[in-house]
Amino acid sequence: MTEPTTTTEITTTTITAPHQEPQRIRGLEMPWNRVLGSTEGPASAARALGPWHPQEFLAECVEVVPEVGGMLTFVFRRLDGAPLAFRPGQYVNIAFPVNGEGGEPMDRSYSLSSSPTKPWTFDITVKRDPAGRVSPWVHENVGPGTVLEMLGPVGAFHLPDVDRRARYLLLAAGSGITPIMSMLRTIHSLPGQADVVVLYHGAVPGGFAFHQELGYIATVDSRVTVHYSLGDRSAPEDWEGLTGRLSTAMLDEVAPDANGRQVYACGPEGYLNSVSEMLAAVGVDDTSIHMEFFSGDRETTLEYRAEVALAEELAEGIAEEIADSAEDYYDSQPSALGMYEPAYDDEGPLEATGLPLEAADPDFAEPGPVDSEVQAADTAPETEETAEPSAPDVSAFDTVGTGTLTLSFVRTGINVLINPEEKILGVAKQAGVRIGANCQEGMCGSCKVVKLSGDIEMNHQGGIRSREIEAGKFLPCCSTALTDMVIDA
Repeated sequence: MTEPTTTTEITTTTITAPHQEPQRIRGLEMPWNRVLGSTEGPASAARALGPWHPQEFLAECVEVVPEVGGMLTFVFRRLDGAPLAFRPGQYVNIAFPVNGEGGEPMDRSYSLSSSPTKPWTFDITVKRDPAGRVSPWVHENVGPGTVLEMLGPVGAFHLPDVDRRARYLLLAAGSGITPIMSMLRTIHSLPGQADVVVLYHGAVPGGFAFHQELGYIATVDSRVTVHYSLGDRSAPEDWEGLTGRLSTAMLDEVAPDANGRQVYACGPEGYLNSVSEMLAAVGVDDTSIHMEFFSGDRETTLEYRAEVALAEELAEGIAEEIADSAEDYYDSQPSALGMYEPAYDDEGPLEATGLPLEAADPDFAEPGPVDSEVQAADTAPETEETAEPSAPDVSAFDTVGTGTLTLSFVRTGINVLINPEEKILGVAKQAGVRIGANCQEGMCGSCKVVKLSGDIEMNHQGGIRSREIEAGKFLPCCSTALTDMVIDA
């Protein structure tokens, strides 16, 4: 027997969502920025857990991924289960038991190639050097289950925690791609406006590590453009990339607005020396250039050793602090459960140091017209008269405060009178000058600004490199003024 069928009339309604402009952060902001910028629960929790400072820890290899160019990527996780917090571009120092059990381990530093936005595991990528002692051992002996002693994160070569105008030129040669890859993966994983150009020099067409992932990112992320160059090797007929060593013509081809970008470069010493010369020739200021040497002279080697030694010293202090504060931290957990709630005042939610949501600028990715006067000034040959930048006229700025010294903030347009013992960052904040700052202890480098004139006394803890100091940068969080100063902030 067949059940009688019924017919149901179906009506459809089309609902059209109202058009909305995309809302996103203008610029890039690392996910931890607001936690570090807070003075309430999150910051104390972060210090108690210690993920934002160099630590000594044990890590277990969980995977090995073959890469082209004689490289292997080793995926690790911390044995204590904690995430590894680091900034994209930093490195870890690892003790490899090359001389066997009971023998003296050999320490080597390797850049982290993964993104810190996925902190539960982290990667290092190691190129095998047949003449070396450590890298061949790593390739042959490290695999899933291998546990190694590590120290990190270390290094001032990293992207900023927040950048309102994220325009980057990332330059890499050979295995120098590893910290650049961490930066690119991080940018790709974050929302926000950015404009990124990658120029990657390699020796042979099949020797570009991560080329499949680089191609994928460049395809799906409109903010990223990737260029390859074969250096001085002859190129096969089907090669579609660039050829030749880095030159001003090549820079003009891939990034004609290079002098408006922050440049991050990594590779061997000879390559980076060329980078420095070419960038200067196209008008990029020293303060916009950040470099990580994979090889270098004795001075560079000693500088890195000093950096690792300082990280080790800080790690010991952090370990003692964690041990002393662990009981207090866990006792405070009930009140810390609300630590991600925004603070309020009479007018509503308070902004932290993070970026507010704003309508995206549709023209952001388009390079703007180059001001002919600026271009002429940037590319003009340096003369004795123009070698040293002259301090701008600050006499028309409003003046606030009391004291014997004058700090002039040229971008804000204000003069502040201070006493010599006052920290410059605190003075700037009280005067309404916007300078991003996280640790405020001279370690993270997030408050780095440029000093246009004047003298300071700075007591940092590794947050700034000597070459950056030579370029005029300093950390206002740990600096006091010795004379009147003009600051680019």
